[in-house]
Amino acid sequence: MPSSTFPALTTPAGPTLAEAPAWNRQRRSAMPAHRYRDAHSRVDIPLADRDWPSRRLLQAPLWVPVDLRDGNQALAEPMDPARKRRFFELMVAMGYKEIEVGYPSASRTDYDFVRLIAESDIAPDDVTLVVFTPARRDLIERTVESIRGIRNDVVIHLYTATAPIWRDVVLGQDRAGLRQLILSGGRDVLQLAGDLPRARFEFSPEVFTLTEPDYALEVCNAMTELWEASPDRPVILNLPATVEIATPNVYADQIEYMHRHLDRRDSVILSVHPHNDRGTGIACAELAVLAGAQRVEGCLFGNGERTGNVDLATLALNLHAQGVDPMIDFSDIDEIRRTVEHCNRIEIHPRHPYVGDLVHTAFSGTHQDAIRKGFAEHRRRAAAERRPEREIEWRVPYLPIDPADVGRSYDEVIRVNSQSGKGGIAYVLETEFGIELPRRLQIDFARRVQQHTDASGSEVAGDQLWGLFREAYLAPATESPVELVDCSTSGRSTSVTLRAGGVERTTSRDDAGPVEALTAALAEAGHPVEVLSLHQTGMSAGSTGDALTLIEYRRGRTTGWAAGLDRSVHSATLHAVMRASAAE
Repeated sequence: MPSSTFPALTTPAGPTLAEAPAWNRQRRSAMPAHRYRDAHSRVDIPLADRDWPSRRLLQAPLWVPVDLRDGNQALAEPMDPARKRRFFELMVAMGYKEIEVGYPSASRTDYDFVRLIAESDIAPDDVTLVVFTPARRDLIERTVESIRGIRNDVVIHLYTATAPIWRDVVLGQDRAGLRQLILSGGRDVLQLAGDLPRARFEFSPEVFTLTEPDYALEVCNAMTELWEASPDRPVILNLPATVEIATPNVYADQIEYMHRHLDRRDSVILSVHPHNDRGTGIACAELAVLAGAQRVEGCLFGNGERTGNVDLATLALNLHAQGVDPMIDFSDIDEIRRTVEHCNRIEIHPRHPYVGDLVHTAFSGTHQDAIRKGFAEHRRRAAAERRPEREIEWRVPYLPIDPADVGRSYDEVIRVNSQSGKGGIAYVLETEFGIELPRRLQIDFARRVQQHTDASGSEVAGDQLWGLFREAYLAPATESPVELVDCSTSGRSTSVTLRAGGVERTTSRDDAGPVEALTAALAEAGHPVEVLSLHQTGMSAGSTGDALTLIEYRRGRTTGWAAGLDRSVHSATLHAVMRASAAE
């Protein structure tokens, strides 16, 4: 039945599944799932035994960013030459050694950019350039024309869709006819570019995941034979998940089948190009590498048609988080993000893995407490091992990598809102102001901050947190009945002068410190206060280096906290006691 609050939704009201346990009360919905066929009924998955589940990722594959071609095609406003160049220079600086630079036959902009590379020195000698073309002679000719004179190694990437529905609906070819079309394109590439000494070839059976495995194997083997793949001039066979259709394990099975059965396997670079239609592009790529893939095409932060290409940044930093060198530099991830956002004109989500503004941030109190304790343990361990903190093993809870590895500071690791706890609040005060709160004061102050955030519904920044602290523990009482005029020590005696009702009175105590003498004088003046504990700390960032004294006190049946702030530790302590004596 339609929801009263959301009339466009129909709350599932069908029967529960007969086989469902009693605790599962989900009901059949009105969603038309019957219109779709599962992957196993659309394509045969011939692999019964598999090796990939027992393998581990021990080294980075060859990363090939396709932002300048595949990513660019997916932009509402494709990149102009200046943005293309900026993006290319970023990828070179990060360490990518094979970069797809365009689709020269598709637009003048792409053609001109390839020519810019040919006629300038923006591509280092060790960077391989990839150009993309359909299997059509006139387009292959223009593609080869665009790379004439390039000093770098070049890969000419030929593609044709091979899945049955594409053969039937788009291309109008049966299996044999499409095989001849593909081979014809391969012969054109060989005729037009076979004499180029630094050119290699790549073939993609587009929509590989929906192509019959035996047919994908047949056309791939035919292409490696035609192009005479050899170990010193290998052919790239790129197997795209053009549209994600199944769980990642199915893609891994398809890749391992090809890996096992390809001819000239030592002369083939097995590549994958996962998209993200099901939201599992990362998993597909990782499992594909376990299954035998040696090369991964994708985009920085996952731009691409529909839900995007696989995210090369996340893939690489996933390896980094497992102790494997990603072979790419992400040490200034915010500059990388700014450049990608500028070139793509698409903002990156604040929760995007590794790069989002909030990915290293904890608001939850339990998370904050664990992170704070983790940082403290990290510092202690570094000191005990006498090694820099950046060199020892990272094991701070809730932070898969050290934010400093990607150029992030620790300032935003813990932020305070209504979900925060005492640990997070204490962490912010300590990191931003140098204040170390004792545990019981953490609890007391967290209660006050909670009241504020519940009322405001907003996040509390560090300076606001300090303002709340001052108001709670440092602000003088509005009408203090007693005023401290002087407290001085001479020899073994401490004298205290108080003013109450306009009258000053001086008392002295032998063998008593300032706090003991002051509390005794306050008791005699009718304002008794008992100091239960005293903590002294300094202030650093955002302050003038003042001393801060924190005291826990009891007045009658009431306990509380007060603070004193001054350049002098002595004065700060006396201010804290006086604040406690006048607290409501």
